[in-house]
Amino acid sequence: MDAADYRPRTVVTGGPLELVVLWGGFPLLGAGAGWLLAASTGWLARLSWVPFGDLIRWLDRLPEPPATLGAVAVGVLAGLVVAGVGTAERLIVTVDSTQVRFRRADQSRGVARADTRVAFLADKHVVLLDGDGAELVRESTDLPAAHLAAAFRAHGWAWTDDDPHRSAYRLWVPDLPGLPVGADALLYARERALERDRRDDVRELRRELGRLGVVLRDEGRRQYWRTVAPGAGRPTSAEREPEGR
Repeated sequence: MDAADYRPRTVVTGGPLELVVLWGGFPLLGAGAGWLLAASTGWLARLSWVPFGDLIRWLDRLPEPPATLGAVAVGVLAGLVVAGVGTAERLIVTVDSTQVRFRRADQSRGVARADTRVAFLADKHVVLLDGDGAELVRESTDLPAAHLAAAFRAHGWAWTDDDPHRSAYRLWVPDLPGLPVGADALLYARERALERDRRDDVRELRRELGRLGVVLRDEGRRQYWRTVAPGAGRPTSAEREPEGR
């Protein structure tokens, strides 16, 4: 039995500092923005081109100090909301010798080491590929590559510093030969979704393309593709399961 089998599981997160930044930094930024708005309403109210001019002039007529205190309180509340969303959406990766589990908010999914050929971090996504080169998982993350690499390698997983298939990707343009039937229409729809920042549609269309054997890599709004056997691989992060299922 490999020595990695005896290691306790490794959890990779942003750590306490990430929570301090979320719950301390964002409320402070919100408070500062609220104070700045309250302090500048008199000047802003005199500018005819300022958006929401009626609201600015209404704020300028409010008495002090309640106006400033209210603006600061609203800013703090907005910062707390951002912190809550950020905390819920941060990725937690738990690795052991048999599986890796990805948890975000109340959703979690695990992937077996036996099903995974290689793992890597590319374009701020942690990706797991199977033996056919299809994606088992693609999860966006700001976790340091060095921490992820150390966790996977410590438990005997194959980890590479970049996508081993990067040279196989081709830039998508409409009607490009080599794509499976139906993939061109899906890529066009996904391009529109990227332009409109419809993230749920973008993930869903990636999943549909995966069923056709098309693996994607994005650079901004440009889509690059390669093919694998149709049906190879597992659902990507677009199909995360609720915790406990």
